[in-house]
Amino acid sequence: MEFKDYYRTLGVDKNATADEVKKAFRKQARKFHPDVSKEPDAAQRMAEVNEAHAVLSDPERRAAYDALGAQAAAQGARAGGDFRPPPHWDAGFEFTDDGGAPDGAGHYSDFFEQLFGRAAHARHAQAARGTHGGGPPPQRRGTDHHASIELDLQDAYHGAQRTIELRSAHLGADGHVVPEQRSLQVKIPKGVHEGQLIRLAGQGGPGLGGAPAGDLFLEVHFRSDPRWRAEGRDVYQRLALAPWEAALGASIEVPTPTGTVEVTVPARSRAGRKLRLRGRGIPGATPGDLYLELDIALPPADTDDARAAWAALGKAFPHFNPRQTARV
Repeated sequence: MEFKDYYRTLGVDKNATADEVKKAFRKQARKFHPDVSKEPDAAQRMAEVNEAHAVLSDPERRAAYDALGAQAAAQGARAGGDFRPPPHWDAGFEFTDDGGAPDGAGHYSDFFEQLFGRAAHARHAQAARGTHGGGPPPQRRGTDHHASIELDLQDAYHGAQRTIELRSAHLGADGHVVPEQRSLQVKIPKGVHEGQLIRLAGQGGPGLGGAPAGDLFLEVHFRSDPRWRAEGRDVYQRLALAPWEAALGASIEVPTPTGTVEVTVPARSRAGRKLRLRGRGIPGATPGDLYLELDIALPPADTDDARAAWAALGKAFPHFNPRQTARV
């Protein structure tokens, strides 16, 4: 998507104070407001100015945008250029929603919508406030926040306690954005799976007019692990076999996420075959299965005896051709 430089749009430095942002916005608004401007693209320019102000005037949005800008710089993206934010770039940011829809603009750009997703909600909130005139502010539930949490696969089997860090921001006495960070203890329930949302009630944005706070939703992601991978509630694990174990069959002990189990490998097993262990996947009302993906590990020919053994094996199978399609 197109990266937007909101600082350039308002004509301010990246270290501008809140007052400097406000003054720059008013100056641009006087220049491009469609009711007074003679510029042919006044409406579009006013929409861009309003959008930039909606981000840079909010401490938390601005902190998140600055973090995104650092990612853009690392990618070499420039204003107007193509930019793709990293997955979960906003994880841990606590966005506020003050209802600041762009005056006279009627919409936000795709850039804003994809990164902040507040336009529709903001317009509804602004409209709701307008119906109350000068009376007390209406009650409005706090916004829901979203972040991601990275877990080990074994956490899904046993549950866990984790501490997460959430970032936000406020305006300091000098008008600059001051980042904040808070810690939150999270109980990971047994049986979570990739992509699942863990809901933490009341940990989202604060409500208005005494309304309850929003919720925090944590999206589960598993760390990469060479031992296992998960697909839904099913878990896949590589099982290496010696050639004679695959050919003759064997009873072997296999470490799994739930502990060591004894597995019977059928004779004439081939690489790529899967052995299914029912119910040993991620727990749940209907637990997943554990699939052991067979692989053949070859002993090294690194001694005279080992080389002689491999030569003897070759002589024992004079007609064996591994490049022919093997029969099942």
